[in-house]
Order: sequence, then C-alpha cells, then structure tokens
Amino acid sequence: MNALLVQGSQMLLVLALAPLLTGWVRKVKARLLRRRGASVWQPYRDLLRLLRKEAVVADSASWLFRVAPYLIFSAIWVAAALVPTFAINLIFSWSADLIAIVALLGSARFFLALAGLDVGTSFGGIGASREMMIAPLAEPAMIMIVFTLSLLAGSTQLSSIVAYMIGPEVGLRISVAMSLVALVMVALAENARIPVDNPATHLELTMVHEAMVLEYSGRHLAMIEAAASLKLLLYVSLIAAIFTPWGMAAAGQGLGHYLVGGVAYLGKLAAGGFLLALFETSIAKMRVFRVSQFLSAALMLGLLAVLLLFVSRNL
Repeated sequence: MNALLVQGSQMLLVLALAPLLTGWVRKVKARLLRRRGASVWQPYRDLLRLLRKEAVVADSASWLFRVAPYLIFSAIWVAAALVPTFAINLIFSWSADLIAIVALLGSARFFLALAGLDVGTSFGGIGASREMMIAPLAEPAMIMIVFTLSLLAGSTQLSSIVAYMIGPEVGLRISVAMSLVALVMVALAENARIPVDNPATHLELTMVHEAMVLEYSGRHLAMIEAAASLKLLLYVSLIAAIFTPWGMAAAGQGLGHYLVGGVAYLGKLAAGGFLLALFETSIAKMRVFRVSQFLSAALMLGLLAVLLLFVSRNL
C-alpha cells in the first residue's frame, strides 16, 4: 500500500508541477528581457479558463480530432510519470524503460500530426509536415542516446541507469557528455523551443507545434496545453534524473528521504527552467530548413557517443 501511495504521489506531482515549470520559464524570460511578466501561476489560470469554455469543433472534423487531445495527454502523462523524480525503484519502475518512453512520445506526436491534418486547413498541414520533418531525426538521435546509456548501465530501465550514474564507477566519460548535449538538443526540438520554434508566436512561416493546434479550443485546447507542459517537464526530469541524480531516495526509505528527494527535484526543475530561459533569450531562432542540420548534429553526437564507448571498452 505504501509503495502504491508513493507511486501515485509521483504521478500527481508531475501533473501538478508541469504548469508551474512553464510559468517559471516564462517569468524568467520576461525578467531577463527587463519586463515584469505574468505570474508563475498564470498557466494554471489559463487551463482552468479553457476547461470552462465550450469546445468549438469544425464541421469537417472527424472523431479523431475530438479524441486526439485526450490520447496525447494520456500518453505524455504516462511517460512523464515513469521518469524518476524524487525516488527510484518504485513499484512501477519495471515499466520505466527508455524505449517505452520514446514509443509513448512518438505515439503522441503521431496523433497530434493526424489531428492537424484532420480538419484540412493549410496551417494544420504545414505544422504536421514540419513535425514529420523533425521526427525522423529526433527519434533516431534519442535512440542513440538510449543505446549509450544502456551500454553503460547494462539496462534500458531508468532506475537502473540512475543507480549506475549515482555510483562512482561512471567516472568522467566523453560519451556521457556527448549524450547530454544530444539530449538537450532533442529536448529543444521536441518541445518546440528556440532555436527550433518559438512557442510565444503564431507566425505562419516559422510555427510548428502551434500550427497543428490552431483549430482547438475549450477543453480540447486545455488538454493540448497541459500535454505540452508535461512534455517539457518530462525532458527536464529526464536530464535531471540521468545526469544529475543526486538527492534521489530509494524505494522503501522513510518519509524524510522522500522529502529530501522532493526538495532536490524542485531545485533541479528551477535550475533547468532558468537555464532554458537564459538560453532562449541569448540565441535567435533558426530558419525552418536549418532544423534538419541542428538535429543531424544531435544524431551525430549520439552516434559518436556509442562509437566512443565501444572503442574505449575494446582498448
């Protein structure tokens, strides 16, 4: 019963903190640009306002358009809940496999692209085509990162990888550093952040994610926005769990260890949000046709990490 309670607490924690992370990033960006900015709680208010509104659906929309927001939200929530946050080796940790998480994210992307194409608008088609241009490069780069980490830890299970990264045997490895840089690049592309996309604008020549959700409103748009916040938290949590795993508690430890792990997790989220905001305010958005070069660099870094790991083991 206690194990189920801790696992349920993690699922609710990621759901509750996802809008706060989005609000924190927006607040820090506004401060860095010498603006006051909205409150960090504004995303919660936006979600509540959208949930109260009626969903307006186009006449040409099929059942897929109505079901897609819930499927996308469910897939990303499950993926985010599988990533260790304040503790490892929880009761559902056997299912917290990196390949399964990549599959869940790919499924959410597939349904989002189909929903963008379903209504038949030009914006939806543009966004879906650009999303499918990004996916064939982002997913292989993510798989290369998974191969590198699994070769190091001997498993694709996240709890095993985190336990290995906490231990002293990991040392300083160039392959791990390359995997970190590649994962950050993939996270920027997957979350439609600068330099790949600008989530704060609706310019038809540049937008990717926003183009696919322009036809959504009301509770459907609320599900899409909540899923986007969960996806951002998922990648920040994944980077924090793998590359900065300090402070995480083990399953079965007391409440004090869980509280320490929770405080450490909040600190990692705050630091990750601040670094993301700092990066986005210090760099310009690239052209759409250069996104493939950006993700190709991430793919090459992941491939080089795997090759270097093989070479270092054979020496």
